[in-house]
Amino acid sequence: MGKKTSLKATLQGQQARLKSKQKASHAAEVAEQRAKGKGRDKGKDKAPPRPTIPFNPTDKILLIGEGNFSFTHALVFHPPPVLADLPPSNVTATAYDSEDECYVKYPDAKTMVEALEHKGVEILFGIDATHLEKVLALKGKKWNRIVWNFPHAGKGITNQDRNILSNQVLILDFLRSASKSLVTGSVPVVNGPRKRKNTEDEESDANMSGDEETTQKQVAERGTILITLRNVAPYTGWDVPRLAKNPPKPKKEGALLNPCFILLRSFVFYRALWKGYEHRMTKGERAHGQGKTGEGGEDRTWEF
Repeated sequence: MGKKTSLKATLQGQQARLKSKQKASHAAEVAEQRAKGKGRDKGKDKAPPRPTIPFNPTDKILLIGEGNFSFTHALVFHPPPVLADLPPSNVTATAYDSEDECYVKYPDAKTMVEALEHKGVEILFGIDATHLEKVLALKGKKWNRIVWNFPHAGKGITNQDRNILSNQVLILDFLRSASKSLVTGSVPVVNGPRKRKNTEDEESDANMSGDEETTQKQVAERGTILITLRNVAPYTGWDVPRLAKNPPKPKKEGALLNPCFILLRSFVFYRALWKGYEHRMTKGERAHGQGKTGEGGEDRTWEF
């Protein structure tokens, strides 16, 4: 009980500080938008920047919480050109649900899973992302990329502060577990043509294609963890970059420490880049699959 209480108090303190910071940031954004007038609308007509592809064709990739497996399907069957040579056997995709539960929640999942398995992709059901080290099928394996797109505790908590707290605990436990399954090596070096700093925890887009990055990478580079979320409230309240970089320390003696990560970069996640990918809520096809994940803003990936 001591550990849970201290963690809750620490995270709630972080939430309070973040809320204050967000209010000031929002006020500045409103003032800037008013000054620009219609300039923002005109900017929508511009072509998007060159998208970041955070994989190399030689990577071993572990995908977490895949839902209907449409992202895995896009990665294997319709990859960007730089990933055309990615072996399907290099990809392992997991779901928290059992196989039967998955197919009930997401009726389109079975067809995708069958196609992926036929290609040689490893599919695992009933996988708890907070205890990857206990999964027999993953024992002894190391990954260049561990990816969780749009994680969510799925507890249905209506109180926003408690909901944020439950998801922060989920992220912390995932990061602690996943850190043990990364390839060891030197810290990756990510270079981009330009850098801008929006907030203390957000780096600029690194607009490089996979082949350009490959030429700069050393053979033995440490693996990375990628988490994608909507970059709008309430998800910004999770404060994922800060959780990864400065996790709360447990007060209870002997409790597991949360590892500290380096934020390599963050970049816009373009769903259209992954042909056929459709985000699915943890509740499945309820509301005809039209669940919302925050109004406005963008999808953003943080790489640690």
